[in-house]
Amino acid sequence: MAYVIGHITVKDPAKWAEYRANVPATLAPWQAELVFRGEKLAVLGGEHRHTDTVVIRFPDEAAVDGWYNSPAYQALIPLRQEAADLDLISFAES
Repeated sequence: MAYVIGHITVKDPAKWAEYRANVPATLAPWQAELVFRGEKLAVLGGEHRHTDTVVIRFPDEAAVDGWYNSPAYQALIPLRQEAADLDLISFAES
């Protein structure tokens, strides 16, 4: 399994809602599933500048790369950049 974790601070709620509504269609071809979406309660150690987090599970690293580089997802990146500040990180399960 591989995961994508996004740490998010929304700048434009309307554009963010539009982006979020379009992401699921980009995930489906890669057998990805949304595991978690939530808002920060507290920073218990260190620093964390974002307010929201999302976790998406993929079958493997190739699926993560395929999704991220797909024309469907790449087309959403300009909207995402207008809608939110986001740090997007991929991880492999160990």
